[in-house]
Amino acid sequence: MKRNFCLALMTMISTCLFAQHQVTARVLDGDGNAVTYANVALYASDDSTLVKVETTADDGFFRIRNLVQDTYFLVISYLGAPDLKVDNLSVAADQDLGVLTLAPGGVDLAQATVRTTRALVEVKPDRTVFNVQGTINAAANDGLELLRKAPGVAIDNNDNISVLSRSGVLIYIDGRRMPLQGTDLSNYLRTLTAEQIDRIDIITSPGARYEAQGNAGIIDIRLKRAEDEGANGSLALSGSQGRYAQYAVNLGGNYRNDRFNLFSTLTYTRNQSFSKSDFISRQNNFLLVDDLLSVPTLRTPGIRAGLDVYLGKRQTLGVLFNGQYQNESREVGNSTEIYTGPSAVGQPVAGMPDSILRAEVFDEGDHNQNTLNLNYNFAIGSGHNLNVDLDYGRFRNDNQIDQPNRYFSPAGQLLSVSNNSFDTPIDIDIYTARLDYEFPIGEGAASAGAKFSQVNTGNTFLFYDGLHGDRQLVDDRSNSFAYDESVYALYSSYDGAFSERWRYSMGLRMEVTDASGVLTTFGGAPEPPVDFNYVSLFPNLGITHTLPSGNVLNLRYGRRINRPDYNSLNPFRVQLNELSYRRGNPFLQPEKINNVELGYVVGRRYNFKLAYSRTEDQVAQLLSPDDEDPRAGFETYDNLAQQTVYSFTASAPIQILPWWRTYLNVMGGYLSNEADYEEGGTVNIEVFNYRFYNQNTFTLPGKFTAEVTGQYIGPGVGGGTFEYNGFGVINLGLQRSLFHSLVNAKLTFSDILYTSIIEGSSNFNGLYAEGRVARDSRRVGLSLSYNFGNQKVRSRRRDTGLDAEASRVH
Repeated sequence: MKRNFCLALMTMISTCLFAQHQVTARVLDGDGNAVTYANVALYASDDSTLVKVETTADDGFFRIRNLVQDTYFLVISYLGAPDLKVDNLSVAADQDLGVLTLAPGGVDLAQATVRTTRALVEVKPDRTVFNVQGTINAAANDGLELLRKAPGVAIDNNDNISVLSRSGVLIYIDGRRMPLQGTDLSNYLRTLTAEQIDRIDIITSPGARYEAQGNAGIIDIRLKRAEDEGANGSLALSGSQGRYAQYAVNLGGNYRNDRFNLFSTLTYTRNQSFSKSDFISRQNNFLLVDDLLSVPTLRTPGIRAGLDVYLGKRQTLGVLFNGQYQNESREVGNSTEIYTGPSAVGQPVAGMPDSILRAEVFDEGDHNQNTLNLNYNFAIGSGHNLNVDLDYGRFRNDNQIDQPNRYFSPAGQLLSVSNNSFDTPIDIDIYTARLDYEFPIGEGAASAGAKFSQVNTGNTFLFYDGLHGDRQLVDDRSNSFAYDESVYALYSSYDGAFSERWRYSMGLRMEVTDASGVLTTFGGAPEPPVDFNYVSLFPNLGITHTLPSGNVLNLRYGRRINRPDYNSLNPFRVQLNELSYRRGNPFLQPEKINNVELGYVVGRRYNFKLAYSRTEDQVAQLLSPDDEDPRAGFETYDNLAQQTVYSFTASAPIQILPWWRTYLNVMGGYLSNEADYEEGGTVNIEVFNYRFYNQNTFTLPGKFTAEVTGQYIGPGVGGGTFEYNGFGVINLGLQRSLFHSLVNAKLTFSDILYTSIIEGSSNFNGLYAEGRVARDSRRVGLSLSYNFGNQKVRSRRRDTGLDAEASRVH
């Protein structure tokens, strides 16, 4: 009853505010044929704000309803024809504009103007382009929210990004790989506004020029181009409050003239949050009830600075530096109740525990990242271009951990104490050199190039009895792991066309990998070395066909590789307490992936895609019981035999009312994980996963914009064996631009119902675990950004040769 009343009230309000006027017309081309799926955009004349978007039907007819009495202008656009603009459209009653004709050439400027416009979604042989500028999606909040809208892209409640139900996607900004992971990456994406972003390239089957690394391909966020000389700057302040507070400061500047371009960005973030997990584990006739609360605090100053020098009209020499200097302090409280005796799965815990382990973790560490790029670009002319990159990356992590373990009886009596501490320094150095040459062949464009990369990692794990200040090194539990990797790559690619409607791209990349690892135990016999040497070929093919209606069909195939990150190769035993730890696997094989995709775009707005992916030697996280202590369990990494993924995606922007627009993104997928470790256990998991994302944007009086977003993620599989239940989240936002759009203010409410809680279970190798994980996701936030100077000035776009290797650093 209450719901019906609210709906009736909303209907009456909208009826009072918006009279039921409409504009109709029929769009034809110069030969008198109906123009199907042309974009029709209606704007308010006073401030040029977008009022409504429609498309023409099969007969070229369109209708725009629910218009208030006002003056508008109309823009009709269609691929291959100049835009038609109808000015001074006064709507005081229903308007029938009759027949509007798109001209193939010049038009009467008194009635029409020509300008460049793009479809919301463009399908090309090697990528899907999601255009942001000039579309209704430009009203989105930030880079992370825009990714939620992009076709085939999904983001879970932990901000993990996947494409076509595949994880392992690489994020690029202007062709440059971001060497960030997890929270650092999502926080950076939130600093990008929709006004800064021009388009998002979704490259699910990257061509031979791109690194073969990465299962799900590449998402390349392209910022606006430089259009003028001068200086500009921006200052952004943001903060949010959940259980704990977070804030960020971002100051950037850019100066450009005809001889050089100088740019720099300074950032500082402080993020404090919590993660709470509750698990029940059954193994070896033991039952463990685990309760953990982790509170990390991250303080991260950073700098990005660069200089481009123009050596004439065609040559540019550039240097780019990135630095992040993160300090992490983490406190973990952990309580584990230990029961003996059989316990049936699904039955509640009964009786008193035999003992209770209370463990704490006090972790203090510094994580420093410095990368330097030297770039030379020579636009030779007539389609010829030479690009050279030299890179160096230096990554240093230094963590010092104290971990007291105390056992109590159920009555609270202290039974025993075991205090441990760890020092875990990690040094990683990366060197790369890359050369790319582009040149025309016939009616198409070709490219060829080479790359060399060298990675040297040094990992030391020092285990002590006692805490810092009073401790003794335990030699047989301390070790070092050195891992060196060299990759030599050659590639060639070609983009061409069979005809006006048929285009294609093809390429081949060859990589030779030579890797070795040596594990040295301080107090024991040497471990067997790790030695890999293999040659890999990575072909790719894309074909695009534009139908007479303007709809686009696209077929793609690509082969990829996903080398393990350096953290999962590290074999050290990093323990949460004496009964729970994690260790890497230096013998991990890289994943080999074959991807096939079939896409269809209707009316340049509605995007549909079917995809198939098969991964050999899938790297998975596995929970398993310890061989020595029957009570203990650990997390490790191993190769599954294979993973198979079938997926379907659909996305559509819809204008419901002039003041209400919505965006839908729906995904469904079937995933199968298979492995047989003989006596070590088997994996045979099949699950159908689906995701639904919806954003509603409301234009309110007083130049306010409100947003309501919702996302639901159906049941799925995390890692290799953890099957989780479905969950959802609802967010609210209110935004207003001030002082001629120089200042933007935004108020947000995240996860207002606190429903983004993950629950699930894992059953592998005799260890059954079920539990839930909750995070500091219900938050209220406020952000202010101020832009000054010439906002058309941007720094030069370029990627670096370090990107793929840096992406494997955690």
